Amino acid sequence: MQITFLGTSSGVPTRSRNVSSIALRLPQRAEVWLFDCGEGTQHQLLRSELKISQIRRIFITHMHGDHIFGLMGLLASCGLAGNPNRIDIYGPAGLDEYLRSCQKYSRTSFSFPVKVHTVEPGVLYKDEEFIVSCGNLKHRVPAYGYRIVEKDRPGRFDVAKATALGIPPGPIYGKLKRGETVSLPDGRQIRGFQLCDPPEVGRKFAYCTDTVFCEEAIELSQKADVLVHEATFAHQDAQLAFDRLHSTSTMAAQVALSAGVGKLIITHFSPRYAPGNDIVLDDLLQEARAIFPSTKLAHDFMTYDIPRHRNNENLKLK
Repeated sequence: MQITFLGTSSGVPTRSRNVSSIALRLPQRAEVWLFDCGEGTQHQLLRSELKISQIRRIFITHMHGDHIFGLMGLLASCGLAGNPNRIDIYGPAGLDEYLRSCQKYSRTSFSFPVKVHTVEPGVLYKDEEFIVSCGNLKHRVPAYGYRIVEKDRPGRFDVAKATALGIPPGPIYGKLKRGETVSLPDGRQIRGFQLCDPPEVGRKFAYCTDTVFCEEAIELSQKADVLVHEATFAHQDAQLAFDRLHSTSTMAAQVALSAGVGKLIITHFSPRYAPGNDIVLDDLLQEARAIFPSTKLAHDFMTYDIPRHRNNENLKLK
């Protein structure tokens, strides 16, 4: 699982930061899942190492333009390129109507299946590897945060050890790898955990934007290996954050601390903190680290790998 930041500015793009979009690359299944799709996202994708043809799912947090204005253009380009793969899109009520209106007035049709799912708090999608859920956030319009949980994987089965114990190969190996107890012809009973490495604990990723500090964000982020959380404003501009229902750097850090996450990556920065101003983004980073030391500052095209860990031990991150 690898995160790539395609846009880290709030409201409007700047010369160095595009508006909101994050890609989650799943190399084991050659898929890319997008979270938000602000204007210019397809251009950012072309400048990255990601493949547009691998996009399978898009998750929209809310209906503000800096999070959706790039969606129609991206879908239209996929259609013109003859993308044959279905894309599932998840988002608030009104997203399907918005896309249909864009298609109608631009006279654009998609040559591939597009399915829009209107989200509600709870589980949205699950398969043999992942569970995706969402929760309400607190913003000026209905907004949702997303949580992706990778299911645990059995540990590696030690074939050499099984052979040394005289266990014949075949279906019995599958039972042992699943942790079952099997009886051998000579009467011995072998427990699966004796022949398997510790299980690989599934990774957890949470994405919370746009929102002011709220308990729902803490709940959604519980024990996440990585939390990506908006930090639009510096702490001294907290009144602006409350007025506009956005977060400060310290609010994001408080969510991370309360949720017990492994790593916090802050994003969605106001352009007011550009280099040369009285307050710059490094100040926001230091504010967050004062509360939650394991914090990183996102920038466009930054990638972050979420490594695996075993036995539910805490993930040690830089």
